[in-house]
Amino acid sequence: MSVEPSARSTEIVEAARELLESHGPGGLTMRALGEQLGIRAPSLYKHVADKDELEVLLIAEALRDQGTAMHEAIADLPARAPRRTKLGVLARVYRAWALAHPHLYRLATEGPLPREQLPEGLEAWAAEPVLRAAGSESRARATWAFAHGMTILELDGRFPPGADLDAAWEAGIAALG
Repeated sequence: MSVEPSARSTEIVEAARELLESHGPGGLTMRALGEQLGIRAPSLYKHVADKDELEVLLIAEALRDQGTAMHEAIADLPARAPRRTKLGVLARVYRAWALAHPHLYRLATEGPLPREQLPEGLEAWAAEPVLRAAGSESRARATWAFAHGMTILELDGRFPPGADLDAAWEAGIAALG
């Protein structure tokens, strides 16, 4: 069963995203969400079954948002651009999106992906620019693993102060390209 948002649940997801992005996962409670929307928390359950469904809706929102950024980035490149160029552009977009939305990024990428609850085809659509640029599923998976690992390490502050992360990203993309 896939979760497709209604008009009211879209409003709820937008408010939930604002809460998540401004207060982190601890600030995303049904009570806080109800307060932000000016309704009682139990009224939310008329539109979303529970917090798990709300999180699936947020994950879908993240896939749509980041996927759109990736599609737009690759659409602007010449068809014959070298793989390394395409992957470099996508890596910069991926990193920038994740750093701009760290809590939403973590929600969308930590733990198992609730594929069976996402809108059909959304995951494949979001991944398509990387697959197209990489040229194969194996290279696309390796590219995503590199980008995700670098992103999480950066978000967690695991690199030494002053580390040249731009150079590390370039070296990783060069190795993949």
